[in-house]
Amino acid sequence: MDLPVNHFKRALLNQQAQIGLWSHLSSHISTEILAHSGFDWLVLDMEHSPNELPDILSQLQAMTGSATQAVVRPPWNDMVTFKRLLDVGVQTLLVPYIQTAEEARDAVAYTRYPPHGVRGYAGAPRASGYGRIPDYAKRCADELCVLLQVETVQGLENLEAIANTPGVDGVFIGPGDLSAALGHLGNPKHPDVLAVIDRAIATIRACGKAPGILTGDETLAKHYLAQGCLFVAVGADQNLLRDSAQALSKRMKAGAPYKRKPHVEKACNAPSIQPHPADGRCG
Repeated sequence: MDLPVNHFKRALLNQQAQIGLWSHLSSHISTEILAHSGFDWLVLDMEHSPNELPDILSQLQAMTGSATQAVVRPPWNDMVTFKRLLDVGVQTLLVPYIQTAEEARDAVAYTRYPPHGVRGYAGAPRASGYGRIPDYAKRCADELCVLLQVETVQGLENLEAIANTPGVDGVFIGPGDLSAALGHLGNPKHPDVLAVIDRAIATIRACGKAPGILTGDETLAKHYLAQGCLFVAVGADQNLLRDSAQALSKRMKAGAPYKRKPHVEKACNAPSIQPHPADGRCG
């Protein structure tokens, strides 16, 4: 059994832009559908979605045989969480809320076995094919991809040091939290925010690392690709489901001879039960 190739990591190294989608639905069924929809990568989110380790495992299994690469965002930069995710077969991590070079070094160390890191060793985890992949522990780092998420003012101030950390493959700009940190909560398209993001992309590229971002605005997504972003998520599954469902119902109801009938409670036609003549009991 061979060590699985991380095609997402290889594409970034080869400067090939990767188009992805964010998944919040936490369902192996929706994940299986999305994994065969043509995207290069799919974020399985644990930070802002109700995913736990068994959910991630079932979604990884649902993606088997697809060309879409799983990118898992853990809830925090945590050694134990990373160990468990890597053991079930996650090869690419998107680590949230990185603000310093020290935190970046910790994130990388959590993915490496000693002496290069502090990842705990397990004899035959799923990632090793349950022990069928020869020398898994010695070779697995070659196919692991570490993406760090910068989304605060402090993170921007330390962006160059974070990006230059050995073992970091890419840096993702989190537009939502970043816009809040810059004083524009809920408005990632504010001109000040957009200008900061463009500068951050240029800095990441100058460090020789892959920049990434999320936006549901297709025009803005094309702009970020033109700026040199190599992994761009262009939407989220819950938004696609919400918008398509609402649009379908609106189209079908608009101008159509359709009117929902009001619900009317009908009286029960069952025969009445008379009291027992002796003591008033029913029967």
